Amino acid sequence: MMTRQHPGEHMAAEISEQPAVLAGLVERRAGIADVAEKISQNPPRFALLAARGSSDHAALYAKYLIEVLLGLPAGLVSPSTATLYGARPDLRDVLFVTVSQSGGSPDLIEITETARRQGALTVSVTNTPDSPLRAAAELGVDIGAGVEKAVAATKTYSATLLALYLFIDAVRGGKGEEAERIGELAQQTLDGAAEGVQRAVDRYRFVDRVLTTGRGYSYATALEGSLKLAETSYLAARAYSGADLLHGPVAAVDGETAVLAATSAGRGGEAMREVLEAVNERGADVLAVGSAAHDVPAALRIPVAPSAEELAPVLEVLPIQRIALGLSLARGGDPDSPRGLLKVTKTR
Repeated sequence: MMTRQHPGEHMAAEISEQPAVLAGLVERRAGIADVAEKISQNPPRFALLAARGSSDHAALYAKYLIEVLLGLPAGLVSPSTATLYGARPDLRDVLFVTVSQSGGSPDLIEITETARRQGALTVSVTNTPDSPLRAAAELGVDIGAGVEKAVAATKTYSATLLALYLFIDAVRGGKGEEAERIGELAQQTLDGAAEGVQRAVDRYRFVDRVLTTGRGYSYATALEGSLKLAETSYLAARAYSGADLLHGPVAAVDGETAVLAATSAGRGGEAMREVLEAVNERGADVLAVGSAAHDVPAALRIPVAPSAEELAPVLEVLPIQRIALGLSLARGGDPDSPRGLLKVTKTR
């Protein structure tokens, strides 16, 4: 007799698994360092990253890491330039990193194969080490999050962030010291955010329009938060960099707007104060999530365990995932089976 699955059962379980997944990844960082050593032996001129969906947000996070920690120019590629338009740029002495949880999207496989033929040193970052993407790339970083049953990425997303951090930190000669307690900090964050998450679900259950925002490393969190709210609760969610929000979109903010802001301690979080003061003056209902949540104007705050700023996105996304789960259930949905979505989306 089959056991009936409860709505959101898989997503809830996989959110709760993250402290253990993250701690396990730190324990296996020596394997990631081996890959990084091969990069260090032949330093690239610059780096390019290719990804889709949640992995695209992780790639944006990696772009910040590469530019800040390695001091190298980095950019996000458009796979369609190769897959649809046949572009073949000169990629000699370029580090090309493809990020994909499944490793099965045809366009990412093709762009990786193309980059390798054009002279790039290619690295796959995937949760599926036997995937076609891993076969297409010269080197591979294994996320190691285990099978993810929910359609909405949770543990694979946070593990991808951490894998990218450990990889890039190792390229610069780091030992991952800042991430040593990340599993413990993740558990502290989930435990400490429980009350605030429930208050947020109660407060925003009937909201129709949400803006998510963050700056620096946390811009990736804003993008991922927007995606999670859209795909699980079908909200009209839009993400903006805090800087871009002030360049025009703030005009659309009013008393009917909910603003979810990632605000962790560091330069990015400090830069968000002006942004949130502006939206607060326009009557927006602000939910601040992060280790600096109590330092900004907001109607509701959810604290996150303090960490190095470059690791904050690994932690601040955790309560946002639980908000997305809670809102979906409160609105009568099943975040494990969002309408019209599959676990692996194949594009070209």
